[in-house]
Amino acid sequence: MDEIVQKEVIEDQQGKAEAEGKEKLVNIDFKMVTFSLAGKDYAVDIMNVKEIAKGGHFTYVPNTAPFVLGVYNLRGDIIPIIDLRLFFNIDVSSRKNNEIENMIILTVEDKVFGIIVDGIDKVVGIQKSTIQPPHPLFGDINVKYIYGIVESNNKLYVLLDVDRIFTNKPREDEKSDVAIDGTSSASVKPKVSLEGKSINDVLKGSYQAKTMGSDAAKAAPAKKESKQDVDLKFIIEGLSAQKKLYVSDINVQWVKSRYDAWAKERSSSTTQITNESDAEAYIKGFASSCTGSFWTKEYADAVYAALPDNAAHQIVVWNPGCGKGFESYSLACLLKKRYPDAKIKVFAQDMDLLNISNAALLAVPDDAASSWYAPYVTKNVSGGYTFNQDIKDSIMFEYHDCSHTNSVPSPDLIFCRDMLSIVPVDAQETIIADFEEKLKGNGILILGENESLSGKINWSEKLIGNITVYSK
Repeated sequence: MDEIVQKEVIEDQQGKAEAEGKEKLVNIDFKMVTFSLAGKDYAVDIMNVKEIAKGGHFTYVPNTAPFVLGVYNLRGDIIPIIDLRLFFNIDVSSRKNNEIENMIILTVEDKVFGIIVDGIDKVVGIQKSTIQPPHPLFGDINVKYIYGIVESNNKLYVLLDVDRIFTNKPREDEKSDVAIDGTSSASVKPKVSLEGKSINDVLKGSYQAKTMGSDAAKAAPAKKESKQDVDLKFIIEGLSAQKKLYVSDINVQWVKSRYDAWAKERSSSTTQITNESDAEAYIKGFASSCTGSFWTKEYADAVYAALPDNAAHQIVVWNPGCGKGFESYSLACLLKKRYPDAKIKVFAQDMDLLNISNAALLAVPDDAASSWYAPYVTKNVSGGYTFNQDIKDSIMFEYHDCSHTNSVPSPDLIFCRDMLSIVPVDAQETIIADFEEKLKGNGILILGENESLSGKINWSEKLIGNITVYSK
């Protein structure tokens, strides 16, 4: 009898062990590739990892950020190589010639590139619910680049947010929206005021309380808001919450003018911005001419006509929000045409690391090569077209958040189309103040076609053709 009971107990224990094993197996719903940087353990989501490799002999690309080691031929694909240690400002010992490096080949938004790390460890499977919120004490890097902290087999791993690092976008599975300045919108309300002005003030363009005095303001009867005013307030909050457009006096006129067409489009449904698709539909048409593409001759001629005479030996240009490089190369070619005897220096900046990494590799399609760009392009060994060395040497692509301190030398031209509208309102004011401080006395500022500084007393506005030019 005792033997039967003992056998049943053993079988019961074995059954429980098997069940626990199956439960653990089922609960592994997240895998990550682990590696080391400066003696600390890091990881990335395996879904972003294309392969593990070793490589060297990287081809140097001039005028790229210091953390871009160059490009590498990966079985016929030319990919940029990023030293993650340099990007995170981690000390790196001097490299030896032709040294073989540990590489993780990543894919982000269908782009492929390699990152250099100290050592690659293994693939670790975990339960996603065990990922803890990030904390700056766990890494030598900015907390906004950390997706979370993971403990596995008595090791703490800093799980990097690849989407945030390379595109400045939050992961699709993040529950809370993350603003461009790295703060969580779950804990920070959308910024809906500017210099003490409410949304309503911005919409109406009126600050009666300031001009009438506090007593008169109190005595003034409250004006009943129209349906349009109410709708616009919700639209402004919706655009901000969806991180597509931050509305201020810089762009509010366009937002208001867009409303009539929007109301007609949405006649059978709500006019509110409730999701990202709504936000994208509302801001359709906001982007300036030739955004994200090579410039047409008509647009290039318009910008050319707006450029002032300048006999300086060097023309310095600040191009924040340069995107994939179309704008920066177009500017460099146009400036070379406008000031043929001057040395051109374009400081092109963007917060999207993927854009910055690939900008130096931008190819020129045949139709653009045969257009007004023709004097500034050359054929490469494969028969395609690229910009000539003079143009390439004139552009310095940099990864930088323009709302932070900027070391750009005093520019003759600031070309900043549409970028102000995609940063929070307080950052807009910081950047504009930086523009005012750095721009030379005879310099000019060009903003997006639907942005305006007409309400700023320190700036004068002039329309040249269809290009609006600002000066101090």
